[in-house]
Amino acid sequence: MWASPSSLRSALSFSPMLASPEIAHFTAAGPSDTDYAEQVTRLSLVLRESFGVAFSLWNAESGELAYASVEQPGCNDGMRGQMARALHGNSPEFLADEDGVLLLGVPFSLRHGESVVGTAAFVTRPPAPGQRPSAAAGLLTIDESRATAWIGQQPVWTHEALVRLARAAQARFAAEMRSQQLEREVENVSDNLASTYEEICLLHSLTQNLRLRSDDEALCRLVLGCLLDCVPANAAAIQLLPVAKDGQITYKARTTTVLFGTKDCPLDNAEFMRLTEALELSPSSGPRVVNRRFTAADGWPFPDVRQLVVVPMSEGERVFGWLAIFNHTRDQEFGTVEASLLNSIGSMLGIHSSNRDLYRQQSEFLASVVRAFTSAIDAKDPYTCGHSDRVARVAVRLAKELDCDAELLHTLYMAGLLHDVGKIGIDDAVLRKPDKLTQAEFAHIQEHPELGYRILADIAQLAAVLPAVLHHHEQWDGRGYPTKLVADQIPLIARIVAVADAFDAMSSDRPYRKGMSIEKVNQIFRSGAGQQWDPEVIAAYFSAYDDIVEIARHERANLTLDVEQWM
Repeated sequence: MWASPSSLRSALSFSPMLASPEIAHFTAAGPSDTDYAEQVTRLSLVLRESFGVAFSLWNAESGELAYASVEQPGCNDGMRGQMARALHGNSPEFLADEDGVLLLGVPFSLRHGESVVGTAAFVTRPPAPGQRPSAAAGLLTIDESRATAWIGQQPVWTHEALVRLARAAQARFAAEMRSQQLEREVENVSDNLASTYEEICLLHSLTQNLRLRSDDEALCRLVLGCLLDCVPANAAAIQLLPVAKDGQITYKARTTTVLFGTKDCPLDNAEFMRLTEALELSPSSGPRVVNRRFTAADGWPFPDVRQLVVVPMSEGERVFGWLAIFNHTRDQEFGTVEASLLNSIGSMLGIHSSNRDLYRQQSEFLASVVRAFTSAIDAKDPYTCGHSDRVARVAVRLAKELDCDAELLHTLYMAGLLHDVGKIGIDDAVLRKPDKLTQAEFAHIQEHPELGYRILADIAQLAAVLPAVLHHHEQWDGRGYPTKLVADQIPLIARIVAVADAFDAMSSDRPYRKGMSIEKVNQIFRSGAGQQWDPEVIAAYFSAYDDIVEIARHERANLTLDVEQWM
């Protein structure tokens, strides 16, 4: 039993990962004990190598012992820690001077802002004959005899030499810490560059494949496959929402919700819809990140979803779908990096979807214009009603036989429907005359290609069909009209429409004659190949002869203008 949106809303209000802003920001954890110990150990080695003497190290803030040098007397004396704590600034200082024995304090800064002070005792002058080192023994926390023995074994240092070595040790340790920091930064930059390169490759591949006529499924599969190479997720999915209502479209468009998911996607289409409802997603919600602190709570209705990032594919206030990744590969949390990449891809896909739908709407409008023109042609000459549709379908079949691409098939269908649009400007008495036309009347009829061209010339979306409208009465041998083009000078689209137009004109009844038999039509085509018509198009006619005859016998009412749906 899954929780309702209202119950989830209550849980969401207490979830840091789902509160505003949508993506939580986490404070970096403090330095690990191991990292601190490594720095202290390295500092002790630097001091030993610089002075030839082991130093004790003290926390500069608390005075607590961080590293004890057991080779020196008094190495763990708490008083030294308090003196180290009292040291101010970054310069080496002498913390005590007793009977020629100095206690040197050298401050150091560690990587994460902590400070430590190294302390060690040095002899700066030998004791005078008979002098008892009682004060020095107190500094060293040993008795006088042992203090005398220890002092006798030590080299004698000058104050200046100790300060110079201390500063050199500070500079060396700082340089090592800076070098390690730079190495880590280089490693991070290298990792980030590798990740960024993969993301750029994904975005580049996506932009190269964004085409207005690209297939939804192919594009989604490409995005999902590349996405899992860039983010640490076990699965990804894209849910596309409907863009039109069923029965109200001419061109192919989604009328139902569709889900494309990778192999391990934990949700099906219905469950994904429930997820978007439960999270109350909207076009303005931005990236939504959900991690364990929410999915592990009681009432989470999707047990197979442990971590999730989901973004809208939107343009303005319109959502075209949702893009999501599921379940971190290492069962860690998703964060801003994954959310930012998904948001970029979602924005691109949303804009692309919007452009595709605008293109479809323009196509729908153009289809309405074409239908209006076709209706006007049929109304002008009812006797040839259906002629334009048959010419269009025969032209498409001829083009398919000639291995023309899908775009040309579509253009040819539109051209077939509109090839006689110029007859709107022809006198009705001439157009419907049942007797043979006079020379003047025939000349008037011959004006229809140019009239049609002028009618359509200002409609930019119909520019591709203009060659067929203007030149479908040209002849292969140059004796056609209106411009007497010869052979390949005639656009291919016009040569195809010419054969389709001639076939329907000869085989259909007209006011002044009955339609010819199909045998007579074939005879005329054979004798006219290479003279009136393109011989390759005539060859295609005979190759597709059975289909073309079938087209002529059967009307196709309300045939969609999207050729791909009925070819």
